Formats: sequence, C-alpha cells, structure tokens
Amino acid sequence: MLKTRIITALVLLAVLLPVLYSNNPTAFAVVASIFFGAAIWECFRLFNPGAKSAVAIAAAWTLAFAYAFFMREQGDPTFWFAIGALLWALRFAPTLKLGLPPLASTPNTLLSLLYAISLVACFAAIVMLFQYSALFLLSVLVIVWSADIFAYVCGKTFGKNKLAPSISPGKSWEGAIGGGVVTLLLASLTVLFGGEALSNTFAVRVQASFGWAGMLAVIALIVVASVVGDLFESQLKRRAGMKDSSNLLPGHGGVLDRIDALVPVLPLAALIATRL
Repeated sequence: MLKTRIITALVLLAVLLPVLYSNNPTAFAVVASIFFGAAIWECFRLFNPGAKSAVAIAAAWTLAFAYAFFMREQGDPTFWFAIGALLWALRFAPTLKLGLPPLASTPNTLLSLLYAISLVACFAAIVMLFQYSALFLLSVLVIVWSADIFAYVCGKTFGKNKLAPSISPGKSWEGAIGGGVVTLLLASLTVLFGGEALSNTFAVRVQASFGWAGMLAVIALIVVASVVGDLFESQLKRRAGMKDSSNLLPGHGGVLDRIDALVPVLPLAALIATRL
C-alpha cells in the first residue's frame, strides 16, 4: 500500500507541476476541469450511495464549471469565495456537532447541492490563486499539507485526547494543535528568511499587508478550516459506509480524500487574497 501511495503521488506531481509552470492556460483548464469532475462525482456518491445518476450529474456540473471559468470572460469571482466561506461557517461546520440529515431525505439532497456549490467555490479559488502565480497557489496548499502532516506526527507522538471520536477516532487535540503550531512556525520562518524567492507566497504577502498579528491569525484560521473540512468529509464517508470517497487514486482513495481539507480553505484564502 505504501509503495502504491508513493507511486501515485509521484505520478500526480509529474502531471501537476509541469501544468502549473508550463504557462499553458489550456492544459491548466483541462486538468482543473477533470479534477473538478472527479470531485463532484465523488460528492454525489457520498450523499447518494448507489445512485446511478451520479456520472451524468457530475458531467453536467463539470461542463457548467468549465464554461463559466474557462470558456467565457470571467466576472468577479469574489461572490464564489464569499459563498464558499459562508457555507462552511454557517452550514457545514455545525454538522460536526449536530450531525448530518438521513440519507434519502430532502435535507440531505439540499446539503449535497450546497456541498457541490462549495466545490465550485474551491475550484474557482484555485483558478484565481493560480492567476496570481503558481507559487502563490502552491504556498496556500503547502500550509494545509503542513498542518495535516504535522498533525499526524504530533498525534502519533503525543495524542491522548480524541478530537472527534465519533467521526474520526484517529485524530487528537494534541495532533491538531501541534500541527497548527508547527505550521505557524514554518509560515513565520518563510516571512523571516524566505527572501526574494518566496516574496510572492501567501504568508509573506499576508504579513506585508496585515502585520505579524494578522498573518498569524490568518494562518491559524486556515489551519482550523482545514481540520473542519477533513472532519466533514470523514463524517460523510462514515454515514455512507465508505472507507474512501472513491478508488480513483490508488493508495490515496479519491480526489475528495486528497482535497477535503482544501475545500473550505481555498475560498477563504482567495477571499483574503483579494485584500492583499
């Protein structure tokens, strides 16, 4: 399993990094649309296990996304970022305490549509952050990856108190806090010692605009949002009786399994980026 996981990760990097740095808008649009389509398909599978219409629905959403963000002149995408951030604050985060509606119910159908909209907001943010620069987009992704990796390390080393035992028994408060602290430290080191090479990264730009207190607050908020996104998808999988959102990425599960923490983070980061 580890070998398969590593091979899949290397293949993804071999595809994604050249696309990001090729300065080829068509290649970026194709890859972004493919990943969006996979995420939407997995979304409707999680909300409606066994539904035969998921592929057709995902195809329709993907065509609409590609048209809206790549085939016509874009308007101001800030609307999508604000909608994404509000959905997570007002609808998805509370379910971690209140629970999800039953499958095959009207509230579940409505929630699935709202989550699909949040995926549109997430990928709209990817488009916008990439327009700043590939490095700027990657720097936001690295914040989330850092929080996730070090949460795992700190949880394995110090974890005693369960963060959400009914949703994801493996996560601990010590892991989440430790991952956040290390991420804040790394962001601070980037600002202090990144120099010209990292001057266009998210943390550096936020610090330049909002100062040290503002930068630390923003990074902490992003870490919290990433944990919420991770737990929400875990909750969806547990309710649907699925271990992974799909098996599209051998060793990793599905696309949503890789971007769950990014879904609430990227619209938030993009919204902040509009003020830099």
